[in-house]
Amino acid sequence: MEQKTIKCGDVGEINVYVQGNRSSNEKVIFTVHDLGCNYLQYDDFINHERMQPIRDRTVWVHVAVPGQETDASDLPSTYSFPTMQKLGESLIHILDELKIKEVLCFGEGAGANILARFACKHSDRVMGVVLLHCTGTTAGLMESLKDKVINWKLEHIGMNPTAEQYLVLHRFGSSSSKFNTAENAEQLKQVIANFQEELRQHVNPKNLKKFVEAFLKRTSIADKITHLKCPMLLVTGQKSVFSGTTNSLAQTVSRHASVKDLVNFIEVKRVANVLEEAPEKMAESFQYFIQGLGWASGIPMVHVERPPKSRLRSMSMEVYDQPKLRLRSMSGGENDISQM
Repeated sequence: MEQKTIKCGDVGEINVYVQGNRSSNEKVIFTVHDLGCNYLQYDDFINHERMQPIRDRTVWVHVAVPGQETDASDLPSTYSFPTMQKLGESLIHILDELKIKEVLCFGEGAGANILARFACKHSDRVMGVVLLHCTGTTAGLMESLKDKVINWKLEHIGMNPTAEQYLVLHRFGSSSSKFNTAENAEQLKQVIANFQEELRQHVNPKNLKKFVEAFLKRTSIADKITHLKCPMLLVTGQKSVFSGTTNSLAQTVSRHASVKDLVNFIEVKRVANVLEEAPEKMAESFQYFIQGLGWASGIPMVHVERPPKSRLRSMSMEVYDQPKLRLRSMSGGENDISQM
């Protein structure tokens, strides 16, 4: 992993981490992380065995949002933390500095929102976008009130149980009392424990407050994203707190004739965090997506289990009445996958 520090206009210097061997015909995947995370958020997924064929054929360029690196020092008191829009627009400096012609964007949560803004502003440099748990709306009233409490505590108390619980809910979509009912309960509890330990030991709470605040003040992207001309893969877990907003964003985009055939929406059943709880399903969906871009034509597919054909044909009138967006609902159990 090669680390570079790149000046990004008014946003200032941004740390970037390049994973993979660069070449003249490289395929670059461009990532931005979520709240309470850094570029290592994607490490386990990228290194998953199902991702090896893709990993061997691609270069990953990871962006660290200012002040969110592991063990980061306090941002200067004079530093004006950028808006989500300014962050997204400024990322073009990274591509220019690294002499990257075009990228595939891959982000989760707040990172997905930032990359959506980047793709809308610099569509000529984007081949496709993969957005997990992406919300296209402004913050609602309850989210705003909750975030203001969290921000105050991060500023005056530092990392604390309330902030921790909020960030766990943001990423894993359920209260800790319900984690025992998850499909992979023990694995999920360990992942959450590791996340909490990272928050307590290595995340700068004052810097995190600024990132949370910028996310709270985000503007809507629902109207902008409909102008994208590249393929889109929108993904959410059924139990994610952003499941409804991701679904709404997919439906909004699908209503626009110019882009509706470019949109894929996938909801993975019985999980909140798709990358952590269902990496095999995410890897398969991602592989299908990049094959559609012509990136991975030589990779053999390893499929998740499919339902009988009769099951695929059985759809309610409510489903038939929905916009003809390519939609799949995935689960790891007997309910399998339905598609329309």
